[in-house]
Amino acid sequence: MSRQCDVCGKSPQVGNSVSQRGKPKYLGGNGRKTTGISRRKFKPNLQKIRVQEGGNAQTRRVCTACIRAGRVQKAVVRKPFTLPANN
Repeated sequence: MSRQCDVCGKSPQVGNSVSQRGKPKYLGGNGRKTTGISRRKFKPNLQKIRVQEGGNAQTRRVCTACIRAGRVQKAVVRKPFTLPANN
């Protein structure tokens, strides 16, 4: 499936978009009034990255929460701070 994290399975969620007018009471106003409610989608922030799985690298769609939490190992192109080998 598209728009779904390959690690945690996070997918789009549905919710409400609430439109309001007025000034909050704690700021000296008369209170907030709801003027409209419509449906909306909360989409996960998916990134296409190369992930190290076993001995090879695979391209996966992973949400940023999984990347930041360290649930995936990014594929390393070459070791950092090394010079290319001369043949």
